[in-house]
Amino acid sequence: MNTLLSIKTRNNVLRTMASLLDREKEAIISINKKDLEAYKGDDISMFDRLKVDEAKVHEMIAACLHLATQEDPVGLERFSFRHDNGMQVYNKTASFGTILIIYESRPDVTVEAAGIAFKSGNKILLKGGKESLQSNLKIVDLWHQALNQHYASKDWIAYLQFDRTETQAFLERPSQKVDLIIPRGGERLIAFVKKHATCPVIISGRGNNFVFVHKEADTAIAIEIILNGKSKISACNAVDKVLIDKNLPNKTAFINRLLSKLKEFKIDILGDTIISKFDKVEEISSNDVWYKEFLDYKIVIGEIPSNKDAIAMINNYSGGHSSAIITKNTAEAKLFMANVDTAAVYHNASTRFTDGGQLGLGGELAISTDKLHQRGPIGLQHLVTNKWYVHGNGQIR
Repeated sequence: MNTLLSIKTRNNVLRTMASLLDREKEAIISINKKDLEAYKGDDISMFDRLKVDEAKVHEMIAACLHLATQEDPVGLERFSFRHDNGMQVYNKTASFGTILIIYESRPDVTVEAAGIAFKSGNKILLKGGKESLQSNLKIVDLWHQALNQHYASKDWIAYLQFDRTETQAFLERPSQKVDLIIPRGGERLIAFVKKHATCPVIISGRGNNFVFVHKEADTAIAIEIILNGKSKISACNAVDKVLIDKNLPNKTAFINRLLSKLKEFKIDILGDTIISKFDKVEEISSNDVWYKEFLDYKIVIGEIPSNKDAIAMINNYSGGHSSAIITKNTAEAKLFMANVDTAAVYHNASTRFTDGGQLGLGGELAISTDKLHQRGPIGLQHLVTNKWYVHGNGQIR
């Protein structure tokens, strides 16, 4: 077991990591190009997540520097109580211990997830995908340099270079104690981890996010938010489904305008029996399509009778990630936001903001669609559990 490092050491490691990322920026991008060239799959969203450019490295650097300025999440008092017998009781935050994150593509996760786990006093085991192996190994080497520079064990951040069989064996019979597992990727990865894991798992689940255009919507805002929702198709906070209130004034003109804009961005449009009557809209073959997260240039649009119907449909089909209502009616927005069962709900704003950095956390380990232990972006302050500290002078019960 690694003894908790002082907050000064943890912050110094993070600052040194930021400097190393800056110094090795060109090398990281060059190594990443080799990973990109070696990728032979046809998953455009995975390819997008795999890519590291100068802007992405700057985001990694910013994440480390921001973490170094954050308050220590370990040892914060959450509750105190003085017992009748004189004992002083405290409940304080405590590190989990060892966290395993299994993720696909995304070398930036190797910085952000490791940084958040390390800052919160946890050892982290990183299991990235084979498609990003060289990029990940380079970044982990920089972590080890940063740890070494401040006399901290490189065991704090370890990379598991396992294939699928070895990963399954580790999940079923870990060779070291693991306190928490977070799978971050597609539904197949999540199902694989849930099936084989022998310790608690937090699901970073699918997106399949909905926008409901209410009958009192500002339609210009609606179009901007829907388009923004398709601006990064590889993101789990992207929009896949749009519901349009059947009582929306000038509905036909709005739909034509929306379809025209989506086609400009080469988005394939599917529709229900009503929307598919519009030009170049393919009718959905089955209601099962409403369940699917696309991670692609694809969107489904349907008509819905009311806000309550929209709520019911979203709760039935969505991935529990994010949903938005576009309306000028505050009461209708409150009804929607209180009753839609997703981790994040929006009124007249884009689902693309479901992100730790955008929601004030400074970064995220993952975005949880579970309701325990944390829902939505998992930030620094969520990677802790708690512990009871009881001080006495001989009390017995």
